[in-house]
Amino acid sequence: MSPRAGKTGPHTLAFVESPVQLLNVLEWAHAHAPDAELALVVLAPTDPMTRGQLRRMAELAREEGHTVRWEEARGGPAAPFQTVGGLTGLLRRARRVVLGDPFSRYVQLLLTITRARHLVVVDDGTATMEFVAQLARGERLVRWHRKGGRPGARDLVFAPVSARARRRLTPTAGRQVEIFSSMPVDETPAGVTVHANDFAWTRFRFGPPRITRGADMVGTSLVETGVVDAERYLDAVRTLAKAHGATRYFAHRRESTEKLHRLAVETGLEIVRPDLPLELIARRGPIGRTILSFPSTVVHTLPLALAGTEVRVAVCDIDPAWLTDHASPRAQGFLSGVTGTARDVTRLQTVTALG
Repeated sequence: MSPRAGKTGPHTLAFVESPVQLLNVLEWAHAHAPDAELALVVLAPTDPMTRGQLRRMAELAREEGHTVRWEEARGGPAAPFQTVGGLTGLLRRARRVVLGDPFSRYVQLLLTITRARHLVVVDDGTATMEFVAQLARGERLVRWHRKGGRPGARDLVFAPVSARARRRLTPTAGRQVEIFSSMPVDETPAGVTVHANDFAWTRFRFGPPRITRGADMVGTSLVETGVVDAERYLDAVRTLAKAHGATRYFAHRRESTEKLHRLAVETGLEIVRPDLPLELIARRGPIGRTILSFPSTVVHTLPLALAGTEVRVAVCDIDPAWLTDHASPRAQGFLSGVTGTARDVTRLQTVTALG
């Protein structure tokens, strides 16, 4: 038990399922709760790269004086029942719950158990923008890249839990809801407090980085989520790399091995699989003077993490022709909004125009 924790357990309980969520919990704790009795619960995914980054982030969290509880939440059919059962006591005692993915069914289930009067939502990338908008409009919580239309059978079965979780995330006279985000928040839900994440902990803990003369490229999982056609994506990466002299490609943790192999062979880029979120990798350095990206979270976070350096973040929009037939009807508008609202970035011509 951490020296910060009392005999009844931690007052603040955080649930994370990705390295970026854990990073943003550390940013929130640094900015708003430096003396909080914080216990981090990792609801471990099965993806090896994500697990590796989460373990490295867990080490950093322990160095900051927090406790970390690793839950094999997806380790078999009985795992969810064991995980929820084991966490029930902590949930009911916690005064404050911090969560990184309000769309997660796991998190939604845990929200129905907690009695906490203070809920904090930290960034889970660009999904935060959609969450805030849906909460403000009173809509059901659905990830932006999910195809539109009628909900599936699993959605219908889980609907009561999701609806209850959404009510828990709605402020009342006795419940405070806070959003801690580096994303632009245009539609603030009534009664919700919004705090800006400026990556102060990252800048304090790492860097400043050594900056190289070349350019680096940031990968995206838009192909893996079925939004962007794989061949179009490879062509776009090849064209951008050639136009800007990029030499390294920082892979997204969800990118497939097959796609990354093709990228290496067909573009000549050095594929880098980071062991930490890119904000920390870039701040630690070395990093290119120019960072190329498609619409993603990093076009919002990297300018903050690299504030005060000479690094330029450049973003290329997704051409509508790249979208697959399975892409959500909302995909193009959402991706355009991601780049259109980004601050301190350079907007590039579309790859069609460059090619």
